[in-house]
Amino acid sequence: MPRPLAKTLRRAGLYFAVLVIVSPALLFFLWMLSLSLKPEVDNISYPPVLIPSALAWSNYAQVFAENSFGRYFVNSLIVTGCATLFGLLIGAPAAYGIARAKATKMAVVVMIARMTPGLSYLIPLFLMFRWLGLMGTLWPQIITHLVITLPIVIWVLISYFEALPIELEEAGRIDGANRWQVFRHVVLPLTRPGITVALLLSFIFSWNNFVFGIVLAGRTTRTLPVAVYNSLTFEQVSWGPLSAAALVVVVPVLVLTVVAQKQIVAGLTSGAVKGG
Repeated sequence: MPRPLAKTLRRAGLYFAVLVIVSPALLFFLWMLSLSLKPEVDNISYPPVLIPSALAWSNYAQVFAENSFGRYFVNSLIVTGCATLFGLLIGAPAAYGIARAKATKMAVVVMIARMTPGLSYLIPLFLMFRWLGLMGTLWPQIITHLVITLPIVIWVLISYFEALPIELEEAGRIDGANRWQVFRHVVLPLTRPGITVALLLSFIFSWNNFVFGIVLAGRTTRTLPVAVYNSLTFEQVSWGPLSAAALVVVVPVLVLTVVAQKQIVAGLTSGAVKGG
């Protein structure tokens, strides 16, 4: 087989495989978008209608007017932003210490903590927060979301710190800098791609978390995933407003992922290369 033809066939096979893998998720997203823009009559019609005859923007207006989604959106931003920031502030020095001490067992413990189901320690945390009088505030969710963000930050940054040549840090120490100054002015600037990846992944996983919010959130401290769940009723499911609410949750993360996909891929790839 001629080489150009073989290359074309391989590329076509790759595109076909990507299309097969991506098409279910893409179809699901398009159908949810269609539900959010159709009046309720079209949403329950048979055969199903994919392209609405008239756009029902009232579904989005109903979501924000009746379910306080503006407040819940702000709650999600506060909880996710604080959990991501605290995760970076705590996780970056922890990952640096693990990398330089070659404490591989500690890194495994961190990953086990990330993989452990949240329900296994959610009830003790709930009792502790209630005893401390923090229920009804955003602090319980911010603190528990560190269970998500902190292991991600540590696990991602360990490979970056291990890839840095130790000679760069030794040169800084010879110039009179202490260990903290070396970490701040030498190590962190060189691991900026890894910090970007850790920040983005922490934000995405924290934003989508549902388990902690359903137990620890009050009526005014719910995050968006919990608010979407609470919009369901036993009497009737309004597919238009429900799909609009789901899109409100999905779109910020989707936009962030699409905008920063190059940084995510470049950061994960460069972090996998060990040097020194």
